[in-house]
Amino acid sequence: MDYFKNLLDLLKTEREEDHRQYQQLTEQTSAAERRANGITWYPIAIRGSEIGRGDYLTVEVERTTHQDISHQLRAGIPAVLFGNHDPQKDRVEGTISFLNGNRLKITLKTDELPDFSRDGKLGIDLLFDDNSYEEMQSALKYAQEMANKPEGNLVKILTGEKKPTFRTDLHPISVPKLNDSQNNALNKIISANELAIVHGPPGTGKTTTLVQTIKTIIKQENAKTPILVVAPSNTAVDLLSEKLSEEGLNVLRIGNPARVSERLMALTLDNKMTDHQLMKNAKTLKKQANEYRNMAHKYKRSFGKAERDQRKLLFDEAHKIMKEVGNIEQYVIDDVVTKTQIITATLVGANHYTIRNLSFHTVIIDEAGQALEPACWIPILKAQKVIFAGDHCQLPPTIKSNEAAKNGLNTTLLEKCVALHPEAVTLLEEQYRMNEQIMAHSSKVFYNNQLKAHASVAKQTLFVDEKPLHFIDTAGCSFDEKLEGTSSTNPDEAAFLVKHLNGFVEELKKKFSTANFPSIAVISPYKQQISILKEQVEHAPELKEVLNNISVNTIDSFQGQERDIVYISLTRSNAEGAIGFLSDIRRMNVAMTRARKKLIVIGDSATLSSSNFYEEFISYTQEIEAYQSAWEWM
Repeated sequence: MDYFKNLLDLLKTEREEDHRQYQQLTEQTSAAERRANGITWYPIAIRGSEIGRGDYLTVEVERTTHQDISHQLRAGIPAVLFGNHDPQKDRVEGTISFLNGNRLKITLKTDELPDFSRDGKLGIDLLFDDNSYEEMQSALKYAQEMANKPEGNLVKILTGEKKPTFRTDLHPISVPKLNDSQNNALNKIISANELAIVHGPPGTGKTTTLVQTIKTIIKQENAKTPILVVAPSNTAVDLLSEKLSEEGLNVLRIGNPARVSERLMALTLDNKMTDHQLMKNAKTLKKQANEYRNMAHKYKRSFGKAERDQRKLLFDEAHKIMKEVGNIEQYVIDDVVTKTQIITATLVGANHYTIRNLSFHTVIIDEAGQALEPACWIPILKAQKVIFAGDHCQLPPTIKSNEAAKNGLNTTLLEKCVALHPEAVTLLEEQYRMNEQIMAHSSKVFYNNQLKAHASVAKQTLFVDEKPLHFIDTAGCSFDEKLEGTSSTNPDEAAFLVKHLNGFVEELKKKFSTANFPSIAVISPYKQQISILKEQVEHAPELKEVLNNISVNTIDSFQGQERDIVYISLTRSNAEGAIGFLSDIRRMNVAMTRARKKLIVIGDSATLSSSNFYEEFISYTQEIEAYQSAWEWM
């Protein structure tokens, strides 16, 4: 089928580009440079080790310095333990199995600590994550096979060859916690035989809807198999896992949580296994195996035949015991999985060894607007029925290859299915976040004017007579953009924003105590502009006592979050009307819908009006008397 052949080609292009960028980051760079790029922990100290599954050694390490540097290491991805004497030779590959703060566990492809680990400095390097690409590739190949088989019904629907079907004999259910459009979504999901889509614009309670729907399905169907709930990121999976668990449901979190809270740790497989009565036996056996190993290590390889034989016997005995431990653990895993109601994982995590061979009646993919299509097929192939939840009018997935993106990899399966099967879609229409004036432009451009503000937020402002929205026009102020590397900056606009923020904070201090001071976000699409803004915000004396209430970051990092007040620095200002990155209006939809009570957008109308989106926004602010010129502050 051409559909999957095309996806496989796009995935190959993306993988090659990702690999090229990874090599660029790692080849000919020192450990310190790699550390700065977030792909290395160096130096580290070993804090303990134990034999784990399949006779492999799991080592716990801690990074001892540079603990504030952000990094890309995470559980489930390949990494290498290296020494500093001969980094080419002194290295053992493995997989990060756990990560919490400045400690991680790495399961090495060996059963004993390498000699180099005993002297010199050690580090952990991230390896290129081929595993995720392999999983995606296998899923696409399998989907391609399924498309031509009678049991490939779901594949045919998702690729547009067939239409989804719905039961018409069901009485509508109404859950008191949900509003009308949320209850419509719940009923659509329950009546769907193969496919339902929940389109959740910002602040419309998509997570609440999913949680209540899952609860209803479990109560109704007395399900024989668990429901599989997946999302592209660990953070999104964690949020759902916690919310479902709070509703008293039995949740099993596969893989490692990003946020390591007590509550989340209690949902993980390791934790649930620890509580199982059979694990006491396994623990005793493990201890025994470790003792045999330690004895064996005392016989060095270079000794005579008798010592070598003795060493071999001890290793064989340890191996035999560990095999028995493996059997007990497998039994416990199966037992835990069978008793659970909901399994949560990332898209790639849906093929974790513990659930690889399971199939599910219902699979729910949350944040599907940010999910790479090849990754979605991993959980879909385990399902009879799939539910997509997300918003294709917000941020798309991150793609490394411009060529793959341009040729269609940036179009998500959610987007394709919304276009193919509108009858499967329910739009959540009521939002609980923003003042209606902040919401209006977004509702018109992206949601056909169907978005409504709930009465509890529609008129909310910071204080009486305070306007919820301003566009401050810097046209004619000579705030010219500059290019730094590949990123645009506008130092004058940044200075103006911080000056305005200082004044506004002074005004707010008269009305709010430090304890109930409003939360503030300062956002820009450009990384270098964020650097300038961060620097200025951190060093502004007027902001010192409320600094904890202010976050400065790129739009992407605010997806899914909200603040009382949001400032947006649009940055671009040039004679050509070039707006580059700003033309991705989905990204701006995210930025503009983070604010609850006050949105202040700062930009140059002369440059921005080359785009309909910004021109209409500026006209709208003029209509509601929310337009101001930066000259008023000069």
